[in-house]
Amino acid sequence: MPSLKIHEMSPQDRPREKLANHGAQSLSDSELIAILLRTGIPGSNAVDVARTLLTRHQSLSGLARCSVKEIASTKGVGFAKAVQLAAAFGLGSRLARESLARSRIDTPELVYELLGADMRALLKESLRVILLDTRHQLMRIEEISLGSLNESIAHPREIFRPALIYSAYAVIVAHNHPSGDPTPSESDHRLTRRLAEASQLLQIGFLDHVIIGSPTAGKSSFFSFKQAGIL
Repeated sequence: MPSLKIHEMSPQDRPREKLANHGAQSLSDSELIAILLRTGIPGSNAVDVARTLLTRHQSLSGLARCSVKEIASTKGVGFAKAVQLAAAFGLGSRLARESLARSRIDTPELVYELLGADMRALLKESLRVILLDTRHQLMRIEEISLGSLNESIAHPREIFRPALIYSAYAVIVAHNHPSGDPTPSESDHRLTRRLAEASQLLQIGFLDHVIIGSPTAGKSSFFSFKQAGIL
């Protein structure tokens, strides 16, 4: 049976009206996406198309990983709507970074809040260094490497180079596991040990190495070497 068109729904059930009256927290993921899609296809309204997107890509984070071309391939989406969705994901990532710009970045939870939305959407491993001032406030974030599907390769000199260039007081290193499982590999442990040794020689604080995963992996969404007592 065809779904009701959005304008055929009762006003309190329409996504835009729900958001205006009760805030974004009152809407499901599919309803929020439907607002961006605006229209559906014959037999399926915008909420149905949004549910199809989420089902096809398994989760909201899975959808955020997709390219514009991949999103547009779903019937009822197309290029223009796919671009709007990609822009929305990009704004969410930037908002998270802006809100933490003048905060003290001193916990893995804050690192995940700062980088998680962006890095868990990547299909390849990215290694980034967070540069901090004497108050442990954010100076800038530098991407050091974009690796293969399974491994990022970076030498300590490349990782600490931005800290020397911008006179950072301390750094936090972060990289993602595209599988969603943040459990560190043996190479992750080796890199962390090498970074700890290099930081002592350079007299630059090495506060943590955080591995970004995904909350859909059945485990924690991140792994912190400091939190685990390894640093």
